[in-house]
Amino acid sequence: MIDAAARNLVRRRADNRCEYCLLRQEHSHFTHHIEHILSRQHGGSDNTDNLALACHRCNLNKGPNLTGFDPERGEIVPLFHPRRDRWAEHFVRRGLRIEGLTLIGQATVMLLGMNDARRIDLRAELSARGELA
Repeated sequence: MIDAAARNLVRRRADNRCEYCLLRQEHSHFTHHIEHILSRQHGGSDNTDNLALACHRCNLNKGPNLTGFDPERGEIVPLFHPRRDRWAEHFVRRGLRIEGLTLIGQATVMLLGMNDARRIDLRAELSARGELA
């Protein structure tokens, strides 16, 4: 069980943003999840080094996955790891879309569905209100 102190640390460390798609908590209808980067079923712990803040959609799409598939190369690729990887090295936001700059970024964007229609619509709404940061 993740205690309140660990939950607060994870939220503060992430500045209340999903560590995958950068959606701010105040822009989501659902409470962001404290997610296990390495899931418990794969031996992951509740240590804060294994925890990340994830929006509802990113967390549900990620599930226990640690890898994605690169269809162009036919290879298994690790997913973005919020404790080890820097977001700006693997992703860029171009307009309303998040694009992967690396194989890790591309696999993560695809597996997490970062550019599905609902997410694009939400980013458009936030952009129109000047709240897409």
